[in-house]
Amino acid sequence: MQDPTSSLSLAAALDHGPADKRISILRQIGAGGSISEAARTVGVSYKAAWQALDTLTNLAGVPLVERVVGGAGGGGAVLTPAGQALLDAAQAMDAARAEVLARLSGQAPVAARLALRTSMRNQWPCVVEALQIQGPLVRVQLRGADSAAAALRLAARITHESAELLGLAPGLPVLALAKATAVQVRAGLADQAAGENCWPARVTRVARGDAGDEVAAQLDAGVHMVGFADAGSGLRARARVLLSLPETALALAVVS
Repeated sequence: MQDPTSSLSLAAALDHGPADKRISILRQIGAGGSISEAARTVGVSYKAAWQALDTLTNLAGVPLVERVVGGAGGGGAVLTPAGQALLDAAQAMDAARAEVLARLSGQAPVAARLALRTSMRNQWPCVVEALQIQGPLVRVQLRGADSAAAALRLAARITHESAELLGLAPGLPVLALAKATAVQVRAGLADQAAGENCWPARVTRVARGDAGDEVAAQLDAGVHMVGFADAGSGLRARARVLLSLPETALALAVVS
């Protein structure tokens, strides 16, 4: 019979968001045999705990938790062999990561950012300024964390569950990420006042294409961004432009 852990994708399950609460939820389920109790212990809602399990299971590629029906306690949940293997790997990675960060000392935040592998070309170290509850969503207001990008203002719109699992709170350092294809570049609007997710900039490079012109630009806020203008935009280096990004297209990662 095939080993149930043989198809477990440890790299996929452990390579995303090392500081979020998914592994903690899995660990508490292993310790207490209850998803609801794990949610209470970690400090998230029952729905967020299930979202965490669904995400981990999708990343791992195999079931990590099994429901147990009946019994004196009315049932519960247990880890599968794959779930236990994932916890063992997470513990080993935590120990190795702590050793590396201790050696790097002051360089640790930079190293953590570089360790995050993603296809998103726009990445900015930020700090959470405020959280606004908007129905089932949370609007997260951010500012640039680095001194050179202190004028950068962004906003992301995410679910309550995602905010819980990331442990978002004012003052928390995060990494803001956006695909280049989500950033719109428009000419002739650079005099418009800067705001959240709307930035005047100067073009540094243009790569023309039939589906759109890829534009690299330096924002007046002090950071670089890559976006797309309509095909045949006629934009050239040093042209003034306005870049904008939908709040729902901005992703957040906690990397330390």
